[in-house]
Amino acid sequence: MDLLKKFLHAIRNLDQFLDMLTTEYGVWAYVVLGAIVFAETGLVVTPFLPGDSLLFACGAIAMRPNSGLNPVLLGIILIACAIAGDTVNYHVGKGIGPRVMKSETSRWLNKKHLEKTHAFFEKYGGKTIILARFVPIVRTFAPFVAGAGAMNYRRFIVYNIIGAIAWVTSMMGAGMIFGQMDFVKKHFEAVVLGIVFISLLPMVIEALKARAAAKSEAAKVAADKKDADKLPAS
Repeated sequence: MDLLKKFLHAIRNLDQFLDMLTTEYGVWAYVVLGAIVFAETGLVVTPFLPGDSLLFACGAIAMRPNSGLNPVLLGIILIACAIAGDTVNYHVGKGIGPRVMKSETSRWLNKKHLEKTHAFFEKYGGKTIILARFVPIVRTFAPFVAGAGAMNYRRFIVYNIIGAIAWVTSMMGAGMIFGQMDFVKKHFEAVVLGIVFISLLPMVIEALKARAAAKSEAAKVAADKKDADKLPAS
């Protein structure tokens, strides 16, 4: 519980977390940040890590005087870690994915997340690897599903590289530009939470649509059954 509180505090106060990281650990801050990005994209058990807001905060903090972070070096490291994470996830999916996808339950994976990601693939095809970078949770499971579905590796790696570059540069770039505004500096916590909310919004909307569709289907089945019960027995 104490660890969870510290984690939530770090997310809410990413600017303070990054300041502490660079002040106390120096160049090791690059390793820690790279590891977080790698874990979110490479490990299907850590889809909860705050990728979008972290990248925004990295861009904002890196541009501040005496931040201790070189934005160009940090961007290169994070892009490399994002590519490596998806690559590892792809191979894990290729190895155990088919078995996991067929099983009804999984101890480590959320089947609903896998199903939503599979539906994302059905809709967008290979471009999912690029688009999923901007959708929390889906970006963690997309390379796993790609591997499980035996997506051509050369095709995957091209989408992987394009997606990683687009994701890191856009999110860090937004932080570098907007993070220097007085309003953003004064309300950094609210901005970070806003990014988390906006990032999750598409998933929430899809979940609500799916729930409404399920209710509608259940109501239709119930109505059909009721009508059938009214028919006289032959």
